[in-house]
Amino acid sequence: MQPLLNIDVPDLAHAERFYCDAFGLRPGRRLGGQALELLGAAVPIYLLEQLTDSQAAGPAGSVNGRRGYQRHWMPMHCDLVVDDLEQALARAIAAGAQAEGDIRDEAWGRIVQMADACGHGWCLLS
Repeated sequence: MQPLLNIDVPDLAHAERFYCDAFGLRPGRRLGGQALELLGAAVPIYLLEQLTDSQAAGPAGSVNGRRGYQRHWMPMHCDLVVDDLEQALARAIAAGAQAEGDIRDEAWGRIVQMADACGHGWCLLS
């Protein structure tokens, strides 16, 4: 089984710049005009352009919501393990991320939470 990560974004070109600049990823395959494979992480990351306010998927029979890209909470988020937490955070902020608190020391290592340029939650870990 090969995992991969799909991330909905409102503007593919803007998201490509952010993820490449913030995390050092590089473009792979372009899959039509609304999807881009990013390489350089442990798993492929696919940016999927989904317009703001477009219909979001949900379980059969549920009332589906609309996509919004303001900062939002989700029960699953992305973590990146980095060698230099301060440097990685500075790079992400320079690319358009928003830090959400200070770097914290935990029993297992260090962490900082942030939001990417599309409102998705990310944690940098070292």
